[in-house]
Amino acid sequence: MAPLVLYHWTQSFSSQKVRLAIAEKALKCEEHDVNLPLSEHNEPWFMRLSSSGEVPVLIHGENIICEATQIIDYLEATFVDEEVPRLMPEEGSMYYPRVQHYRELLDSLPMDAYTHGCILHPELTVDSMIPAYATSRIRSQISNTESELKKLAEENPDLQDAYIAKQKRLKSKLLDHDNIKYLKKILDELEKVLDQVETELQRRNEETPEDENQPWLCGDFFSLADVSLAVTLHRLKFLGLARRNWGNGKRPNLEAYYERVLKRKAFYKVLGHVNNILISAVLPTAFRVAKKRAPRVLGTTLLVSMLAGMGYLAFMCLRKRFANMMLSIRTRQNYF
Repeated sequence: MAPLVLYHWTQSFSSQKVRLAIAEKALKCEEHDVNLPLSEHNEPWFMRLSSSGEVPVLIHGENIICEATQIIDYLEATFVDEEVPRLMPEEGSMYYPRVQHYRELLDSLPMDAYTHGCILHPELTVDSMIPAYATSRIRSQISNTESELKKLAEENPDLQDAYIAKQKRLKSKLLDHDNIKYLKKILDELEKVLDQVETELQRRNEETPEDENQPWLCGDFFSLADVSLAVTLHRLKFLGLARRNWGNGKRPNLEAYYERVLKRKAFYKVLGHVNNILISAVLPTAFRVAKKRAPRVLGTTLLVSMLAGMGYLAFMCLRKRFANMMLSIRTRQNYF
């Protein structure tokens, strides 16, 4: 069978759902980072793969599948061997409508609006992991992207319609995501969705004897509904929306679920080390020192990784030297 090739961005919410599904199904997949901070998703080579210019994109033989839900459905329909775990129950089973309901419910949440809204309006968050200076950075980045798309449309006549459509979507999103009334409205809607999830998790607990393994959202199996829920909770935690929605006695089943999913092997493999989900909003300048190009074995992603690693090591070295210097000063003061 032809190899699976996934074009994604590690910190992309939609990409994370696809990568978690692939990990849960234990499928071999060749992955390429499409560097969003470098605007690689706007480059002509990628726009010809996906006219929307959005990650993720899956290539399997002659098939090119765009959009996370369609990719996951394709994987479920294509890899049906007995040794490959299924994440969607068979149609007609009692579990199918339950999984489908919660999958659709969770996937309908406007996660890009929550993400951008929490950066632009940090007053809506508590214990956010987003650096304070990200607000001004993302505003300038969005502005730069608009002018970049206009220029690319002029330079690539065959992709002009796709670039113009993307520019319009970007402007529309910015208006909504910077609207505090809209953000409060969708945050209230998020509470209602999580109330449904909390009730469903309580049902699972009541159905399960104490001496048996704890169930997941729709039963004793990890499903596509769990893929959506797990990645959603992880993003809400990063954005500073966790304390608003669970913890300290609020939605205890949801809190316990999230603690369990953090320890799940496939989840840890995909998301265990993703601490800065919005690095594209925080360090766009650092990424732009690399030359933009289509993915290669030793291309942009490797160069960016090396630069980031060198910067981190330099920072740690300076911090250590500063700490030693301060310790020496205190020692001398105590001596005299």
